Amino acid sequence: MLEIVWFLVLAVVATGIVWKGSVWLEDAADRIAVGYGVPPVVQGAVIAAVGSSMPELVSVLLATLVHGEFELGVGAIVGSAVFNLLVIPGLAVLVGAGEMETSRKLVYKEALFYMLAVAVLLLTFSLAVIYYPLEGAGLQGEVTRWLALFPLALYGLYVFTQYLDATEDELEADPSVNLLRTWLWFGAGLFVIVVGVEGLVRAAIGLGDAFGTPAFLWGMIVVAAGSSVPDVFVSVAAARAGRPSVSLANVLGSNVFDLLVAVPAGVLVAGSLAITFAHIVPMMAFLVLATVVFFAIARTDMLLSEREAWLLLGSYGVFVVWLVLESVGVLNVVPT
Repeated sequence: MLEIVWFLVLAVVATGIVWKGSVWLEDAADRIAVGYGVPPVVQGAVIAAVGSSMPELVSVLLATLVHGEFELGVGAIVGSAVFNLLVIPGLAVLVGAGEMETSRKLVYKEALFYMLAVAVLLLTFSLAVIYYPLEGAGLQGEVTRWLALFPLALYGLYVFTQYLDATEDELEADPSVNLLRTWLWFGAGLFVIVVGVEGLVRAAIGLGDAFGTPAFLWGMIVVAAGSSVPDVFVSVAAARAGRPSVSLANVLGSNVFDLLVAVPAGVLVAGSLAITFAHIVPMMAFLVLATVVFFAIARTDMLLSEREAWLLLGSYGVFVVWLVLESVGVLNVVPT
């Protein structure tokens, strides 16, 4: 019991460290956008999203290279994506004006591209099982560097579309921003985030060992929630400042980066990594469900209301309960 308490305390402390580094990093990312004259939607979907997604990227790299737990990294990414879709918009509405406007550009461009990202990542894992199966290991496959290039290429297309938007809606760059100093603060924030994420990964692995369950289940809660602190900070602050386009674009852009860049990054660095299809599919299935809920709510009247915010938060509560029941052995939807 004492061991479990220790790992929970470690997770809380590590989350605080990630939050501190994220404050530095996100402030620097905001000044970088102003310094280069980037439009609000592009700022949220690319610069703020990439900056706030650094904990997820670091979690995949640390879990894979330091601890040999690639599926923990994938679980953290999927859990973070679910958290971003269900918790952040809900909190942004509740702490803001009680409602948040969406737009056709966000719903029909950002949200649909994000849905494509989910499909492409699942397709990549499926191709690994079909064309690079591991003999005698059931439904397991090897994700190679060539397969990892598939989602990365789609992210290149995403950045290209954002670039086209930026050229159509140019803003004046602010020459008063000291870009060199700002980039240094960005790097300092990233370093602190690395330290905090390492604590989260160790906590997830320790809890998995303590309960005798796969570490990736705890990664979907502990690492995912802790590494999503930057996204909460960016999106809620933007919503309270009356910039819902930046808030929701950051949520969707962060998820696109996580799925199409953070997961393949672990493969590119390691060379090739094994995945268990029976573990991946249930995780991705709930992500698809969360995506459908978010899209339906965002499209209805192009408005997120307070009642819909509670629906999003309640859906995340169901997700957490499911994972806890899986971890203690009550359910076995994810084979152990």
